[in-house]
Amino acid sequence: MTAAADATTDDPSADEGFLTGPGEPAGVTMFGPDFPFPFDDWISHRAGLGAIPEQAHGREVAIIGAGLAGMVSAYELMSLGLKPVIYEPTRIGGRLRTHRFEGGDGAVAELGGMRFPRSGAAFFHYADRLGLTHRPFPNPLTEAAGSTVIDLWGETHYARTLDDLPEFYREVSDAWDAALEEIGFTGLQDAIRRRDAAGLKRQWDELVRTWDDRTFYDFIASSKAFSKLSFRHREAFGQVGFGTGGWDSDFPNSMLEILRVAVLECDTDQRLIEGGVEQLPRGLWDLPVRPGSPWPEGTTLAALHGGATLPAASAICRSADGEAFDVRDRWGTTRRHDAVVATCQSWLLTTEIDCDESLFSQDMWMAFDRTRYMQSTKTFVMVDEPFWKRTDPATGRDVMSMTLTDRLTRGTYLFDNGPGKPAVICLSYSWMSDSLKMLPHSIDRRVDLALNALAKIYPDVDIRSHIVGDPVTVTWEDDPYFLGAFKGALPGHYRYNHRMYTHFMQDGAPDAERGIFIAGDDVSFTPAWAEGAVQTALNAVWGVMHHFGGASSPENPGPGDRFAELAPVALPE
Repeated sequence: MTAAADATTDDPSADEGFLTGPGEPAGVTMFGPDFPFPFDDWISHRAGLGAIPEQAHGREVAIIGAGLAGMVSAYELMSLGLKPVIYEPTRIGGRLRTHRFEGGDGAVAELGGMRFPRSGAAFFHYADRLGLTHRPFPNPLTEAAGSTVIDLWGETHYARTLDDLPEFYREVSDAWDAALEEIGFTGLQDAIRRRDAAGLKRQWDELVRTWDDRTFYDFIASSKAFSKLSFRHREAFGQVGFGTGGWDSDFPNSMLEILRVAVLECDTDQRLIEGGVEQLPRGLWDLPVRPGSPWPEGTTLAALHGGATLPAASAICRSADGEAFDVRDRWGTTRRHDAVVATCQSWLLTTEIDCDESLFSQDMWMAFDRTRYMQSTKTFVMVDEPFWKRTDPATGRDVMSMTLTDRLTRGTYLFDNGPGKPAVICLSYSWMSDSLKMLPHSIDRRVDLALNALAKIYPDVDIRSHIVGDPVTVTWEDDPYFLGAFKGALPGHYRYNHRMYTHFMQDGAPDAERGIFIAGDDVSFTPAWAEGAVQTALNAVWGVMHHFGGASSPENPGPGDRFAELAPVALPE
């Protein structure tokens, strides 16, 4: 719930067309459900996001991290007339990380987030502003994939649509649809389509009270629909699920986490950003300020930074006079800033950054520390051509297909880069314990393990002979600046998420805790999805604007202006 990374990386369940929930996709956006504020409308309104007093123009805001949340908040704060100062340890993009194969004629591997649902309207607002193009992601059993192979329990099935699979898989699909209806799926989606915030909150807030302390597996096992079926059906749902692959890695998570994915259609009509999604955060670096900004026309983040971000932040504390913040970078230079937006994953505030404890309440520190991140590994190779498009004369089938399996590869994806050009295979996309199996191994060993597994599914296909260039891999839990792919909330974690998400509303906070804001997909209620990073960045923008005495236009109220009306339900402590 991806993300991330979705944020960000994306969720292992995220896919269109394969065992998906019911309901028509038209009109469903990531509107709520916890905080049903129309972020896409706010950022596209002719009145703009708001304004700050002239005396605040040029005041500095430290942005910790240059992922999508950091770049969106930096861009919008710059457009308001503030001066963002971005600290970044590695590269612009965060978990929107695109690897470009040497000599690949445009061939790329998306190491983090790689598929983006059309329901992410605020995400696509920025993608469209930058002129980025996109096409359907080759998810299982979709036209973009061409064909799909399901390899489970040693049995292999070839299909182009769900109807090509044995009836057993239709039973699993129908059970998932029916289980969702047991808790009011269609009613939730209808409210989202109508943007009926009050109606949506009435339904969703009750589901929060019912399901916060219950796991996704509990939902599956206790549903009437699945209880009529065998354990084998639940096992298949865990292995190949709906979407890109098995949901077993999400079985321990809160059911609320999964229900958001389904009801917001994060798993429907997903898109691939042509040329790589890293173009989005990097494009914001060079995008001129919005018209009417106090900065001169054509001002960019790159220009304000002299062409380079600052080094990683290593410490954050309140300045001696209590009026600002001191941020020390990794090489020991300390700079004073008037506010801070921290967009790094929350664990880094205790591991990589010496963050003064007084900047957050102890309840907030509890939320940061209890946030639980999911593991994820991907391994890619470039191949000389999209050979999988050939037809096997003996069977009439594609020689290789998008593949879901219970073997260690779990999900294998095929990316055509155009006629006469090298292509890319994501040999393996795995999660949690399957990711940990890869953690100690070198890249060559990872490739070899994946190829050996695929050889059992495609014994007559010599993938090795097609590999060109150097492979690439990522294990997000092994990166000290991420420590995991994205948040996966456990039962009972709603209160922690509530504290983090609502942190941008600071009027009632002690003075010592004001002026530092958090953002990122792990702050959102939709971790792993880039839309969550964008929405929480916009919350932080409103918070910083309010902190400096600014306000949104009355004709375009911001998230803080409507907070009392739309606030996520607060469970008793």
